[in-house]
This record gives sequence, structure tokens and C-alpha cells, in this order.
Amino acid sequence: QVQLVESGGGLVQPGGSLRLSCAASGRIFSIDTMGWHRQAPGKERELVATITGGGIANYADSVKGRFIISRDNAKNMVYLQMHSMKPEDTAVYYCNAPKYGFPSLGSWGQGTQVTVSS
Repeated sequence: QVQLVESGGGLVQPGGSLRLSCAASGRIFSIDTMGWHRQAPGKERELVATITGGGIANYADSVKGRFIISRDNAKNMVYLQMHSMKPEDTAVYYCNAPKYGFPSLGSWGQGTQVTVSS
């Protein structure tokens, strides 16, 4: 099992930027696909972005062109750089390490709150 700890959340104005970090530990990390998910109040958790061990990224349509997922395998870190943020980006953001390709079977961090408001 892998342990995940997110950091970097906070309050940002619309149009602003924020970077989230996820520190992973516990087992081999470099070959694993990692992901960021988010859950807004009253809504289901949704996938934001994923990145393979080789660095291939995929994004939800709602964040494509604004968010960038990256990783540093040497440091066992995953990042989510968020630009041009909107109020609808407000949510708790979770780092995820899927198991057998299924996020729900994998490991989750505790989450970090991101609020986009003026």
C-alpha cells in the first residue's frame, strides 16, 4: 500500500494560480499511474488528471488547458499546477494511486481544500 499526503491548498482569486503537491511513500512509485481527483460540496468526486509513470498526462475536459499534472519520480512527488482558476474549481482535491487501474481500489490522501473566490 502507498501512503499519500497532499499540500498546497488555499484561497485564490478567480484567474489566479495554485500548485498542489502530493508526497508518496510506501512502495515502488515510479512505474505507477497517479491521479488527482476533486470533490465539490454536494457533488460526487471527479477525476481531474492522471499521469503515467512515463509522464503521459490526461485531463478532464473542464480543466484541459488550465491545469498541468507532473511528477518527480526521484522525489516520489506528484504535482497539480492550476492556472486561470474559476469558482467552479472550488473543491477538496485528493491525490490517488490507483490499484489494478481502479482509483476506488487504490490509495487516497487526506485531501486539501482549494477555494476560488474574490
